[in-house]
Amino acid sequence: MVADDKYEFKAQTKNKLIILALVGVVLFGVGVLMARWSENKQGSEAPAEKASVEVTKNLVALNDHSAVSVEDHGKETGHHGSKTWVKRIFASLWVNNVFFTGIGIIGLFFIAIQYAAQAGWSTPIRRVPLAIGSWIPYAGVLMLISWFIVKHDVFHWTHLSLYKPIEEGGDKVIQGKSGMWYWPLSGGTFPIFYIFRMILFFGLWYLFFNWIKKEILTQDVDGSPEHWYTARKFSAIFLIIFAVSSSVAAWDWVMSIDPHWFSTMVGWYVFASWWVTGLATITLVVVNLKEAGYLKMVNANHLHDLGKFCFAFSIFWTYIWFSQFLLIYYANIPEESVYFIERLKTPPYSWIFYANLFLNFVLPFLLLMTRDAKRHMSMLKVVCPIIIIGHWFDFYNMITPGVMQNEGGVGFLEIGMALIFMAAFLFVTLSSLSKVPLVAKHDPLMEESLHHHI
Repeated sequence: MVADDKYEFKAQTKNKLIILALVGVVLFGVGVLMARWSENKQGSEAPAEKASVEVTKNLVALNDHSAVSVEDHGKETGHHGSKTWVKRIFASLWVNNVFFTGIGIIGLFFIAIQYAAQAGWSTPIRRVPLAIGSWIPYAGVLMLISWFIVKHDVFHWTHLSLYKPIEEGGDKVIQGKSGMWYWPLSGGTFPIFYIFRMILFFGLWYLFFNWIKKEILTQDVDGSPEHWYTARKFSAIFLIIFAVSSSVAAWDWVMSIDPHWFSTMVGWYVFASWWVTGLATITLVVVNLKEAGYLKMVNANHLHDLGKFCFAFSIFWTYIWFSQFLLIYYANIPEESVYFIERLKTPPYSWIFYANLFLNFVLPFLLLMTRDAKRHMSMLKVVCPIIIIGHWFDFYNMITPGVMQNEGGVGFLEIGMALIFMAAFLFVTLSSLSKVPLVAKHDPLMEESLHHHI
Protein backbone atom coordinates (compact mmCIF):
# COMPACT_ATOMS: atom_id res chain seq x y z
CA MET A 1 0.00 0.00 0.00
CA VAL A 2 1.24 3.48 -0.87
CA ALA A 3 2.30 5.42 2.19
CA ASP A 4 0.78 8.82 2.75
CA ASP A 5 1.86 11.68 4.96
CA LYS A 6 -0.27 13.14 7.67
CA TYR A 7 -1.83 16.46 6.69
CA GLU A 8 0.04 19.43 8.12
CA PHE A 9 -2.12 22.42 8.97
CA LYS A 10 0.56 24.98 8.25
CA ALA A 11 0.78 28.42 9.79
CA GLN A 12 0.54 29.88 6.29
CA THR A 13 -2.85 28.22 5.77
CA LYS A 14 -4.04 29.36 9.18
CA ASN A 15 -3.01 32.91 8.39
CA LYS A 16 -4.98 32.80 5.12
CA LEU A 17 -8.08 31.69 7.01
CA ILE A 18 -7.58 34.45 9.57
CA ILE A 19 -7.27 36.97 6.74
CA LEU A 20 -10.42 35.53 5.17
CA ALA A 21 -12.26 35.96 8.47
CA LEU A 22 -10.97 39.52 8.88
CA VAL A 23 -12.06 40.41 5.36
CA GLY A 24 -15.45 38.99 6.26
CA VAL A 25 -15.60 41.09 9.43
CA VAL A 26 -14.66 44.26 7.52
CA LEU A 27 -17.22 43.60 4.76
CA PHE A 28 -19.84 42.77 7.35
CA GLY A 29 -19.11 45.98 9.27
CA VAL A 30 -19.24 48.08 6.11
CA GLY A 31 -22.46 46.36 5.11
CA VAL A 32 -24.08 47.11 8.46
CA LEU A 33 -23.07 50.78 8.26
CA MET A 34 -24.39 51.04 4.70
CA ALA A 35 -27.66 49.35 5.65
CA ARG A 36 -28.14 51.70 8.62
CA TRP A 37 -27.31 54.74 6.52
CA SER A 38 -29.72 53.64 3.80
CA GLU A 39 -32.50 53.10 6.33
CA ASN A 40 -31.91 56.48 7.97
CA LYS A 41 -31.90 58.16 4.56
CA GLN A 42 -35.31 56.71 3.76
CA GLY A 43 -36.71 58.39 6.84
CA SER A 44 -39.68 57.04 8.69
CA GLU A 45 -40.99 53.48 8.48
CA ALA A 46 -44.28 54.60 6.86
CA PRO A 47 -43.04 54.51 3.25
CA ALA A 48 -41.69 51.02 3.78
CA GLU A 49 -44.98 49.85 5.24
CA LYS A 50 -46.84 51.38 2.30
CA ALA A 51 -44.53 49.65 -0.14
CA SER A 52 -45.08 46.36 1.69
CA VAL A 53 -48.85 46.73 1.33
CA GLU A 54 -48.47 47.48 -2.40
CA VAL A 55 -46.29 44.41 -2.89
CA THR A 56 -48.82 42.33 -0.98
CA LYS A 57 -51.63 43.59 -3.21
CA ASN A 58 -49.60 42.76 -6.30
CA LEU A 59 -48.83 39.27 -5.05
CA VAL A 60 -52.46 38.49 -4.40
CA ALA A 61 -53.60 40.12 -7.63
CA LEU A 62 -51.26 37.90 -9.60
CA ASN A 63 -53.11 34.84 -8.33
CA ASP A 64 -56.17 33.65 -10.17
CA HIS A 65 -58.01 32.68 -6.99
CA SER A 66 -59.29 34.88 -4.18
CA ALA A 67 -59.18 32.46 -1.26
CA VAL A 68 -56.45 34.52 0.42
CA SER A 69 -57.38 38.13 0.98
CA VAL A 70 -54.93 41.02 1.12
CA GLU A 71 -55.64 41.39 4.80
CA ASP A 72 -54.99 37.71 5.52
CA HIS A 73 -51.75 37.71 3.58
CA GLY A 74 -50.71 40.92 5.28
CA LYS A 75 -51.20 39.19 8.59
CA GLU A 76 -48.72 36.56 7.44
CA THR A 77 -46.11 38.86 5.96
CA GLY A 78 -46.48 41.71 8.41
CA HIS A 79 -43.32 41.95 10.44
CA HIS A 80 -42.70 43.09 13.96
CA GLY A 81 -39.64 43.83 16.00
CA SER A 82 -36.24 45.02 14.95
CA LYS A 83 -35.18 47.56 12.36
CA THR A 84 -34.55 46.47 8.80
CA TRP A 85 -30.75 46.41 9.05
CA VAL A 86 -30.96 44.27 12.20
CA LYS A 87 -33.32 41.84 10.50
CA ARG A 88 -30.84 41.56 7.63
CA ILE A 89 -28.17 40.53 10.12
CA PHE A 90 -30.49 37.95 11.68
CA ALA A 91 -31.61 36.57 8.32
CA SER A 92 -28.01 36.27 7.14
CA LEU A 93 -27.00 34.58 10.39
CA TRP A 94 -29.73 31.99 9.98
CA VAL A 95 -28.99 31.39 6.28
CA ASN A 96 -25.34 30.60 7.05
CA ASN A 97 -26.20 28.52 10.09
CA VAL A 98 -28.47 26.26 8.06
CA PHE A 99 -26.17 26.20 5.03
CA PHE A 100 -22.96 25.21 6.85
CA THR A 101 -24.80 22.85 9.20
CA GLY A 102 -25.87 20.98 6.09
CA ILE A 103 -22.31 20.68 4.77
CA GLY A 104 -21.14 19.34 8.14
CA ILE A 105 -23.87 16.72 8.40
CA ILE A 106 -23.34 15.66 4.78
CA GLY A 107 -19.74 14.84 5.71
CA LEU A 108 -21.08 12.19 8.10
CA PHE A 109 -23.83 11.16 5.67
CA PHE A 110 -21.27 10.54 2.93
CA ILE A 111 -19.23 8.28 5.25
CA ALA A 112 -22.37 6.39 6.29
CA ILE A 113 -23.44 5.85 2.68
CA GLN A 114 -20.04 4.43 1.76
CA TYR A 115 -20.00 1.97 4.66
CA ALA A 116 -23.63 0.92 4.25
CA ALA A 117 -23.10 0.30 0.52
CA GLN A 118 -19.73 -1.43 1.16
CA ALA A 119 -18.20 0.93 -1.41
CA GLY A 120 -14.51 0.44 -1.93
CA TRP A 121 -13.67 3.22 -4.39
CA SER A 122 -13.95 6.01 -1.77
CA THR A 123 -11.57 4.48 0.80
CA PRO A 124 -8.63 6.89 0.13
CA ILE A 125 -10.78 10.03 0.46
CA ARG A 126 -12.95 9.18 3.48
CA ARG A 127 -10.86 11.16 5.95
CA VAL A 128 -11.98 14.34 4.18
CA PRO A 129 -15.75 13.96 4.81
CA LEU A 130 -14.87 12.66 8.28
CA ALA A 131 -13.06 15.94 8.98
CA ILE A 132 -15.96 17.93 7.50
CA GLY A 133 -18.28 16.18 9.97
CA SER A 134 -16.29 17.76 12.80
CA TRP A 135 -18.33 20.93 12.20
CA ILE A 136 -21.49 19.25 13.61
CA PRO A 137 -21.02 20.17 17.32
CA TYR A 138 -20.04 23.75 16.47
CA ALA A 139 -23.07 24.02 14.20
CA GLY A 140 -25.31 22.74 16.98
CA VAL A 141 -24.09 25.31 19.50
CA LEU A 142 -24.33 28.15 16.95
CA MET A 143 -27.81 27.08 15.86
CA LEU A 144 -29.18 26.90 19.39
CA ILE A 145 -27.70 30.20 20.54
CA SER A 146 -28.58 32.09 17.39
CA TRP A 147 -32.17 30.83 17.45
CA PHE A 148 -32.80 32.61 20.74
CA ILE A 149 -31.23 35.76 19.27
CA VAL A 150 -33.14 35.83 15.98
CA LYS A 151 -36.39 34.05 16.87
CA HIS A 152 -38.84 36.97 16.88
CA ASP A 153 -37.52 38.44 13.64
CA VAL A 154 -36.94 35.23 11.69
CA PHE A 155 -39.79 33.08 13.00
CA HIS A 156 -43.13 34.85 12.79
CA TRP A 157 -44.90 32.10 14.77
CA THR A 158 -43.03 33.06 17.97
CA HIS A 159 -45.10 36.24 18.47
CA LEU A 160 -47.46 35.90 21.44
CA SER A 161 -50.18 38.04 19.83
CA LEU A 162 -50.83 35.33 17.23
CA TYR A 163 -52.20 33.02 19.91
CA LYS A 164 -54.92 35.35 21.15
CA PRO A 165 -58.57 34.50 20.39
CA ILE A 166 -59.39 34.93 16.70
CA GLU A 167 -61.76 37.81 17.37
CA GLU A 168 -58.90 39.65 19.13
CA GLY A 169 -56.50 39.36 16.21
CA GLY A 170 -55.18 35.84 16.68
CA ASP A 171 -54.02 33.74 13.72
CA LYS A 172 -56.14 30.64 13.15
CA VAL A 173 -53.66 28.91 10.85
CA ILE A 174 -50.67 29.37 13.14
CA GLN A 175 -52.72 28.36 16.18
CA GLY A 176 -53.60 25.15 14.34
CA LYS A 177 -49.90 24.42 13.85
CA SER A 178 -48.80 25.44 17.36
CA GLY A 179 -48.42 21.82 18.49
CA MET A 180 -45.46 21.46 16.11
CA TRP A 181 -43.54 23.97 18.19
CA TYR A 182 -45.08 24.23 21.66
CA TRP A 183 -46.44 20.77 22.54
CA PRO A 184 -47.17 19.87 25.32
CA LEU A 185 -47.33 23.54 26.36
CA SER A 186 -49.80 26.14 25.14
CA GLY A 187 -49.15 28.12 21.96
CA GLY A 188 -47.17 31.29 22.53
CA THR A 189 -45.35 30.05 25.63
CA PHE A 190 -41.95 28.31 25.32
CA PRO A 191 -41.43 26.21 22.14
CA ILE A 192 -40.19 23.24 24.12
CA PHE A 193 -41.00 20.66 21.41
CA TYR A 194 -39.15 22.69 18.78
CA ILE A 195 -36.04 23.19 20.94
CA PHE A 196 -36.14 19.55 22.06
CA ARG A 197 -36.01 18.41 18.43
CA MET A 198 -33.10 20.72 17.67
CA ILE A 199 -31.08 19.41 20.61
CA LEU A 200 -32.08 15.80 19.89
CA PHE A 201 -31.06 15.96 16.22
CA PHE A 202 -27.68 17.51 16.86
CA GLY A 203 -27.13 15.17 19.79
CA LEU A 204 -27.86 12.09 17.68
CA TRP A 205 -25.79 13.32 14.76
CA TYR A 206 -22.81 14.05 16.99
CA LEU A 207 -23.22 10.75 18.85
CA PHE A 208 -23.15 8.70 15.66
CA PHE A 209 -20.31 10.83 14.31
CA ASN A 210 -18.20 9.96 17.35
CA TRP A 211 -19.13 6.27 17.28
CA ILE A 212 -18.32 5.87 13.59
CA LYS A 213 -15.14 7.95 13.85
CA LYS A 214 -13.95 5.93 16.84
CA GLU A 215 -14.33 2.63 14.96
CA ILE A 216 -12.59 4.03 11.89
CA LEU A 217 -9.59 5.36 13.80
CA THR A 218 -9.31 2.34 16.10
CA GLN A 219 -9.00 0.12 13.05
CA ASP A 220 -5.88 2.09 12.11
CA VAL A 221 -4.29 0.94 15.35
CA ASP A 222 -5.18 -2.74 15.78
CA GLY A 223 -6.25 -3.65 12.26
CA SER A 224 -9.25 -5.72 13.33
CA PRO A 225 -11.93 -5.99 10.61
CA GLU A 226 -14.57 -6.00 13.38
CA HIS A 227 -14.24 -2.22 13.56
CA TRP A 228 -15.24 -1.98 9.90
CA TYR A 229 -18.34 -4.10 10.49
CA THR A 230 -19.26 -2.09 13.58
CA ALA A 231 -18.85 1.17 11.63
CA ARG A 232 -21.12 -0.26 8.93
CA LYS A 233 -23.74 -1.17 11.54
CA PHE A 234 -23.67 2.33 13.03
CA SER A 235 -23.83 3.81 9.52
CA ALA A 236 -26.95 1.85 8.62
CA ILE A 237 -28.71 2.95 11.81
CA PHE A 238 -27.62 6.55 11.29
CA LEU A 239 -29.04 6.62 7.75
CA ILE A 240 -32.49 5.71 9.07
CA ILE A 241 -32.28 8.40 11.75
CA PHE A 242 -30.99 10.94 9.26
CA ALA A 243 -33.84 10.24 6.84
CA VAL A 244 -36.32 11.36 9.49
CA SER A 245 -34.33 14.03 11.29
CA SER A 246 -33.16 15.88 8.17
CA SER A 247 -36.73 16.21 6.89
CA VAL A 248 -38.09 17.44 10.23
CA ALA A 249 -35.12 19.82 10.54
CA ALA A 250 -36.05 21.24 7.12
CA TRP A 251 -39.60 21.87 8.37
CA ASP A 252 -38.33 23.46 11.57
CA TRP A 253 -35.46 25.56 10.29
CA VAL A 254 -36.67 26.53 6.83
CA MET A 255 -40.37 25.92 6.16
CA SER A 256 -41.60 27.33 9.49
CA ILE A 257 -40.15 30.73 8.53
CA ASP A 258 -43.18 31.00 6.19
CA PRO A 259 -45.69 29.54 8.68
CA HIS A 260 -48.75 29.88 6.42
CA TRP A 261 -47.02 28.05 3.57
CA PHE A 262 -46.35 24.35 3.32
CA SER A 263 -44.88 21.90 0.86
CA THR A 264 -44.63 18.14 1.16
CA MET A 265 -41.31 18.27 -0.73
CA VAL A 266 -39.38 20.68 1.49
CA GLY A 267 -37.53 17.87 3.28
CA TRP A 268 -36.33 16.40 -0.01
CA TYR A 269 -35.51 19.81 -1.42
CA VAL A 270 -33.36 20.92 1.53
CA PHE A 271 -31.61 17.54 1.57
CA ALA A 272 -30.89 17.74 -2.16
CA SER A 273 -29.34 21.19 -1.76
CA TRP A 274 -27.31 20.09 1.28
CA TRP A 275 -26.20 16.89 -0.45
CA VAL A 276 -24.86 18.40 -3.66
CA THR A 277 -23.18 21.23 -1.71
CA GLY A 278 -21.50 18.69 0.55
CA LEU A 279 -20.33 16.66 -2.44
CA ALA A 280 -18.85 19.77 -4.05
CA THR A 281 -17.10 20.67 -0.79
CA ILE A 282 -15.64 17.18 -0.40
CA THR A 283 -14.46 17.21 -4.02
CA LEU A 284 -12.89 20.65 -3.71
CA VAL A 285 -10.98 19.71 -0.55
CA VAL A 286 -9.78 16.44 -2.10
CA VAL A 287 -8.56 18.24 -5.24
CA ASN A 288 -6.67 20.86 -3.26
CA LEU A 289 -5.06 18.23 -1.04
CA LYS A 290 -4.08 16.26 -4.13
CA GLU A 291 -2.50 19.34 -5.69
CA ALA A 292 -0.60 19.99 -2.45
CA GLY A 293 1.00 16.55 -2.63
CA TYR A 294 -1.31 14.61 -0.33
CA LEU A 295 -3.67 11.71 -1.10
CA LYS A 296 -1.20 9.98 -3.40
CA MET A 297 -3.54 6.99 -3.82
CA VAL A 298 -6.25 9.19 -5.31
CA ASN A 299 -6.14 9.04 -9.10
CA ALA A 300 -8.23 10.25 -12.02
CA ASN A 301 -10.71 7.41 -11.49
CA HIS A 302 -11.53 8.58 -7.97
CA LEU A 303 -11.86 12.15 -9.20
CA HIS A 304 -14.14 10.88 -11.95
CA ASP A 305 -16.46 9.33 -9.36
CA LEU A 306 -16.57 12.54 -7.36
CA GLY A 307 -17.27 14.49 -10.53
CA LYS A 308 -20.09 12.07 -11.41
CA PHE A 309 -21.61 12.61 -7.98
CA CYS A 310 -21.57 16.39 -8.45
CA PHE A 311 -22.96 16.06 -11.97
CA ALA A 312 -25.69 13.55 -11.12
CA PHE A 313 -26.97 15.23 -7.98
CA SER A 314 -27.02 18.64 -9.60
CA ILE A 315 -29.55 17.06 -11.94
CA PHE A 316 -31.31 15.45 -8.96
CA TRP A 317 -31.60 18.83 -7.22
CA THR A 318 -33.10 20.28 -10.42
CA TYR A 319 -35.60 17.44 -10.58
CA ILE A 320 -36.73 18.15 -6.99
CA TRP A 321 -36.80 21.91 -7.66
CA PHE A 322 -38.92 21.44 -10.76
CA SER A 323 -41.23 18.91 -9.09
CA GLN A 324 -42.00 21.24 -6.20
CA PHE A 325 -42.47 24.24 -8.47
CA LEU A 326 -44.62 22.40 -11.01
CA LEU A 327 -47.00 20.95 -8.42
CA ILE A 328 -47.57 24.33 -6.80
CA TYR A 329 -47.79 26.16 -10.14
CA TYR A 330 -50.28 23.68 -11.58
CA ALA A 331 -52.52 23.55 -8.49
CA ASN A 332 -52.42 27.37 -8.21
CA ILE A 333 -53.63 27.35 -4.62
CA PRO A 334 -53.03 30.85 -3.20
CA GLU A 335 -51.56 29.83 0.16
CA GLU A 336 -48.99 27.74 -1.73
CA SER A 337 -48.32 29.80 -4.86
CA VAL A 338 -47.72 33.05 -2.96
CA TYR A 339 -44.36 31.55 -1.87
CA PHE A 340 -43.13 31.46 -5.46
CA ILE A 341 -44.83 34.67 -6.55
CA GLU A 342 -42.94 36.58 -3.87
CA ARG A 343 -39.66 35.14 -5.09
CA LEU A 344 -40.48 35.66 -8.76
CA LYS A 345 -41.68 39.26 -8.54
CA THR A 346 -39.62 40.88 -5.76
CA PRO A 347 -35.95 41.91 -6.15
CA PRO A 348 -33.38 40.66 -5.28
CA TYR A 349 -35.14 37.31 -4.94
CA SER A 350 -36.30 37.41 -8.57
CA TRP A 351 -32.84 37.42 -10.15
CA ILE A 352 -31.60 34.90 -7.56
CA PHE A 353 -34.54 32.64 -8.45
CA TYR A 354 -33.32 32.38 -12.06
CA ALA A 355 -29.62 32.46 -11.14
CA ASN A 356 -30.26 29.34 -9.04
CA LEU A 357 -31.11 27.33 -12.12
CA PHE A 358 -28.14 28.69 -14.05
CA LEU A 359 -25.56 28.14 -11.27
CA ASN A 360 -26.91 24.88 -9.89
CA PHE A 361 -28.03 23.12 -13.06
CA VAL A 362 -27.00 24.70 -16.36
CA LEU A 363 -23.32 25.30 -15.57
CA PRO A 364 -22.64 22.00 -13.71
CA PHE A 365 -24.52 20.09 -16.42
CA LEU A 366 -22.61 21.64 -19.30
CA LEU A 367 -19.18 21.80 -17.65
CA LEU A 368 -19.21 18.24 -16.25
CA MET A 369 -20.98 16.56 -19.16
CA THR A 370 -17.90 14.98 -20.73
CA ARG A 371 -15.84 12.18 -19.24
CA ASP A 372 -12.61 14.16 -19.34
CA ALA A 373 -14.10 17.11 -17.48
CA LYS A 374 -14.82 14.91 -14.45
CA ARG A 375 -11.24 13.63 -14.37
CA HIS A 376 -9.39 16.94 -14.48
CA MET A 377 -8.68 18.80 -11.26
CA SER A 378 -8.68 22.16 -13.01
CA MET A 379 -12.28 21.70 -14.16
CA LEU A 380 -13.43 20.41 -10.76
CA LYS A 381 -11.84 23.48 -9.15
CA VAL A 382 -14.02 25.64 -11.38
CA VAL A 383 -17.31 23.77 -11.06
CA CYS A 384 -17.31 22.98 -7.32
CA PRO A 385 -17.13 26.63 -6.17
CA ILE A 386 -19.95 27.44 -8.62
CA ILE A 387 -22.10 24.73 -7.01
CA ILE A 388 -21.29 25.88 -3.47
CA ILE A 389 -22.03 29.53 -4.22
CA GLY A 390 -25.14 28.60 -6.18
CA HIS A 391 -26.60 26.63 -3.31
CA TRP A 392 -25.76 29.37 -0.83
CA PHE A 393 -28.03 31.55 -2.96
CA ASP A 394 -30.55 28.72 -2.92
CA PHE A 395 -30.70 28.80 0.89
CA TYR A 396 -30.77 32.57 0.81
CA ASN A 397 -33.92 32.44 -1.30
CA MET A 398 -35.47 29.76 0.90
CA ILE A 399 -35.04 31.81 4.08
CA THR A 400 -34.67 35.55 3.49
CA PRO A 401 -37.97 36.43 1.72
CA GLY A 402 -39.95 35.03 4.64
CA VAL A 403 -37.98 37.23 7.02
CA MET A 404 -37.46 40.43 5.03
CA GLN A 405 -40.35 40.43 2.54
CA ASN A 406 -39.62 43.24 0.05
CA GLU A 407 -36.76 44.69 2.14
CA GLY A 408 -34.15 42.01 1.46
CA GLY A 409 -30.80 42.58 -0.15
CA VAL A 410 -27.49 40.95 -1.06
CA GLY A 411 -24.52 43.14 -0.25
CA PHE A 412 -21.41 43.45 1.88
CA LEU A 413 -23.35 42.43 4.98
CA GLU A 414 -24.39 39.06 3.56
CA ILE A 415 -21.04 38.40 1.84
CA GLY A 416 -19.12 39.28 5.00
CA MET A 417 -21.21 36.96 7.15
CA ALA A 418 -20.71 34.11 4.67
CA LEU A 419 -16.93 34.62 4.65
CA ILE A 420 -16.79 34.57 8.46
CA PHE A 421 -18.67 31.27 8.54
CA MET A 422 -16.52 29.89 5.73
CA ALA A 423 -13.29 30.72 7.55
CA ALA A 424 -14.54 29.12 10.78
CA PHE A 425 -15.80 26.04 8.95
CA LEU A 426 -12.52 25.52 7.06
CA PHE A 427 -10.47 26.09 10.22
CA VAL A 428 -12.39 23.38 12.08
CA THR A 429 -12.26 21.01 9.10
CA LEU A 430 -8.54 21.38 8.38
CA SER A 431 -7.67 21.28 12.07
CA SER A 432 -9.55 18.00 12.43
CA LEU A 433 -7.95 16.64 9.26
CA SER A 434 -4.47 17.31 10.63
CA LYS A 435 -5.13 15.20 13.74
CA VAL A 436 -5.67 11.86 11.99
CA PRO A 437 -3.80 9.87 9.34
CA LEU A 438 -4.98 10.58 5.80
CA VAL A 439 -4.85 6.86 4.98
CA ALA A 440 -7.17 4.20 6.37
CA LYS A 441 -4.30 1.78 6.97
CA HIS A 442 -6.19 -1.46 7.60
CA ASP A 443 -9.43 -0.89 5.74
CA PRO A 444 -10.44 -4.21 4.10
CA LEU A 445 -11.53 -2.40 0.94
CA MET A 446 -8.31 -0.45 0.42
CA GLU A 447 -6.92 -3.00 -2.03
CA GLU A 448 -10.08 -2.71 -4.13
CA SER A 449 -9.70 1.07 -4.20
CA LEU A 450 -6.07 0.87 -5.32
CA HIS A 451 -7.21 -1.04 -8.42
CA HIS A 452 -10.27 1.08 -9.00
CA HIS A 453 -10.73 1.85 -12.69
CA ILE A 454 -13.69 3.28 -14.62
